[in-house]
Amino acid sequence: MGLLNNLKSKLSPAKGKVSDLAQRHEDRIQHGIDKAAKVVDEKTKGKYSDRIHTGTDKAKGAMDRLAHKDEPGAGGDTFTPPTTPPPSS
Repeated sequence: MGLLNNLKSKLSPAKGKVSDLAQRHEDRIQHGIDKAAKVVDEKTKGKYSDRIHTGTDKAKGAMDRLAHKDEPGAGGDTFTPPTTPPPSS
């Protein structure tokens, strides 16, 4: 068994707990992300505002996907493999 597979098997029980915590504390996490972005923007005197805004949006999107992973259409794996084999040529 490879190192990555071993790591995945050890972390899989924690995945549900993290998702549950993210769902219960979604507002507080969003507020924390905004607060951190504001502090960094102030410290850099607005020089990197566009990059900070982009990073903040990505962090919020990732948190949303984590918090709502059990809901349909939440950005999870929606690919369903075909039931018939591909045509042979």
